[in-house]
Amino acid sequence: MKEIMIKSPPFGQLITASITPFDENGEIDWPSFEKLLDHLVTNGSESIILAGTTGERPTLTHQEEWDLLTRAKQKLNGKAKILLGTGSNCSKTSIEASCKAQELGADGLMLMTPYYNKPNQEGLKAHFSAIAKATKLPIMLYNNPGRTACTLEPETTEALHKEHENIIALKESTSSLDAYVLLGKSCPQLAVYSGDDGLLLPALSVGAAGVVSVGSHLVGQEIKELIRCALAGEREKAAIINSDLFGLFKALFASPSPGPVKHCLAQLGVCKPHLRLPLTPPDLSVQARLEDLLESRAKALGV
Repeated sequence: MKEIMIKSPPFGQLITASITPFDENGEIDWPSFEKLLDHLVTNGSESIILAGTTGERPTLTHQEEWDLLTRAKQKLNGKAKILLGTGSNCSKTSIEASCKAQELGADGLMLMTPYYNKPNQEGLKAHFSAIAKATKLPIMLYNNPGRTACTLEPETTEALHKEHENIIALKESTSSLDAYVLLGKSCPQLAVYSGDDGLLLPALSVGAAGVVSVGSHLVGQEIKELIRCALAGEREKAAIINSDLFGLFKALFASPSPGPVKHCLAQLGVCKPHLRLPLTPPDLSVQARLEDLLESRAKALGV
């Protein structure tokens, strides 16, 4: 099978949407956070997103977001790019957060579509344009209508990318492959990342630049090999890796994220499983399923 030619992605091929470790009192567990950063880089993460949905951003204070960014920059010292989630359903708030992220040395921003107030496409274009004009940082737009009840259409993304040179990427968290195909043709310099580990393989076949992953907390090197095989035309090997990982990808969302991945990381000794309310731990059946998958993977690796 012919090798797929792909432009060099601005944030690498494997981006991790990082959890935020908490201690028993619900405070950020800073020793575990530093341990997690080392773990992610060792396992192939080229960029790390802080204060995203997986990082429980709705429960973080702005000061905690700034502290996460500052400590990550100090800890990694260029070993991976650090993006900060600064999206909001208030444009003014998002602009202020984005400017602060630039001041603190972020390598990029991830901007979700505004949630709850449900702007139309013109409103989305005006919202993202205002943020892009306020900062020089590279921007990844984030389309996840399942969480925000607001869809960023490919045509709007195209217009934003062509108008603002710092809008360089899109995280696409829908089941549709339309954005990869349409934007790949109209915006060849825009990197479109899969926001769903389970859809990574088909997304790569139609031009995805890589993945913004949750599974990479656990199987980062395997995901990188999946990407390599898919782009090198090693179709059967890519399919086998995808099949081996698919059960884990599904289990990580069998309960509201990041509960399942935090449970797994606790089993591996990376951090504790604590969440902030209103999230609660996965039920016992999900925990048992996750533990079985981790045990099976350890046996397969001879650990």
